Amino acid sequence: MSRHSGARDSSRLDRRLEALNDARQLAGGVLPDAQLEEVLQVLERAGSRRSLSAEHTVVGFFGATGSGKSSLFNAVSGSDLATTAARRPTTSEPLAGVWGVGGSEPLLDWLDVRNRHHAAPVEGFAGEDTGLILLDLPDFDSTRAANREVVQRMVGLVDVLVWVLDPQKYADAAVHQDFLAPLASHGAVTLVVLNQADRLPAHDVPPVLESLRGILAAEGLGKVKVLAASALTGQGVDGVRAAIRNVVVQRKARSQRLEADVAKASRELREASGDGEAAGVRNQAVARLGGELAAAANVPVVVSAVARSYRLESVRRTGWPATRWLSRFRPDPLRRLNLRRDAPAELNRTSLPPASAPARARTDSAVREFADAASAGAPGPWRAAIRSAARDGRDRLPDALDQAIAGTDLGANRKSWWWGVFNVVQWLALLTVLGGLGWLAGLAALQYFQMPAPEPPRVEGWPVPTLMAAFGVVLGIVLALAGRFIAAGTAAARASRARKRLEAAVAGVARNLVVEPVEVEVSRLAAFNAALKVAAG
Repeated sequence: MSRHSGARDSSRLDRRLEALNDARQLAGGVLPDAQLEEVLQVLERAGSRRSLSAEHTVVGFFGATGSGKSSLFNAVSGSDLATTAARRPTTSEPLAGVWGVGGSEPLLDWLDVRNRHHAAPVEGFAGEDTGLILLDLPDFDSTRAANREVVQRMVGLVDVLVWVLDPQKYADAAVHQDFLAPLASHGAVTLVVLNQADRLPAHDVPPVLESLRGILAAEGLGKVKVLAASALTGQGVDGVRAAIRNVVVQRKARSQRLEADVAKASRELREASGDGEAAGVRNQAVARLGGELAAAANVPVVVSAVARSYRLESVRRTGWPATRWLSRFRPDPLRRLNLRRDAPAELNRTSLPPASAPARARTDSAVREFADAASAGAPGPWRAAIRSAARDGRDRLPDALDQAIAGTDLGANRKSWWWGVFNVVQWLALLTVLGGLGWLAGLAALQYFQMPAPEPPRVEGWPVPTLMAAFGVVLGIVLALAGRFIAAGTAAARASRARKRLEAAVAGVARNLVVEPVEVEVSRLAAFNAALKVAAG
């Protein structure tokens, strides 16, 4: 393998491992912890294996009792290493034949293989410059739990898996269901050997091999190399050696094994998650949510109070001075709601009525509909996560909405320029009336006391004092009516502006407590799917 090819493989594996870790982190709290822990173990194993000798390829021989696994191990290694099995410390001890000792010790320590042998060179197979470790492992169907644990652990650690089957039990469900089928993604680093082929008539070997290939294909291992051999006669042993030698020479087994682990972990994450993307947050759904929350938060009540408050204040400031004082007895609608403030920062709560049961149900329904629309198309676990994110802020909505309304500038303290003009003219009209009436009263008093009274000036035959009183009254009435008309139009405009501000404030609460958490979960699903796609290769 060239240096550039190795660098490309390493870079690709780096990206896939990083993507798998991203997917694992993104799925936190959504997928089962046990599933994510398995992914973490894959990542940790990959990190550990990559930190150890890249010059050595670890090949494990796996087989059931009576499959001739140790005999095949001896035949392939060209020695009788496995014949010492009876003298091992325990039968659960793996045995290692090592070619190229330099750098192998830390790797064997990580594998926890203590029984190590520096194997002699085998012509055309392995020498000191090869970098090969063959492992003879306990029987996977051993009655001893410790033996099975060793096999299970080694299945997850070795670079290349050689499964040794015998003609009588090559279709045994134990090996296929428990080991081979779960490793469907590891075809590139898997070799299946039908050992003890000498026990079959020569004409039966091809059909048996074809049957075995069919079983493997059904398990997703259709491209796995299947060989027939006999450790006793030496038949096919050279073919097994050549297959192992080919893997060792290419020096891709470690990366291929780790990539297969990543692919398997990705597939299992996908199975746990399910396929699909969330529909996401749509502007129409956000607008509908805001509208429902605004209604539940009594925004229409506040808007109406803004209009009525302005009209009342206009009457107080521009009405007929002789009667405007009566408006003081009418309560200000905004003050009753605690929404007219003298200092901008002194208000934290309103006096709006608390949400009724129907209003709360309406709010819950609006949040649920929004979450359902945003999570449409998402896999089950992620759909639940999106809905949960929407519900998490639901209990805080009433208080947050009340504060949002309380903090909205309704323009209640903003004066209108025309108030001052109308007020001055109204007082002038009142003074005109009072002046005319006073003039007439003076003339009447002079006549009452039989005193000479000067003739008041006249306009078109009408006494000026009379005209003054009449003009003042008429002017006051006209101004009052005009003021009400202008106040109504201005009140409607202020109410409209207040509605927009209140709806914006409510929309801000909805975004903070509902929309943004949902968007985070939707984005998390999209990032998870993207990371999983990269990790799966």
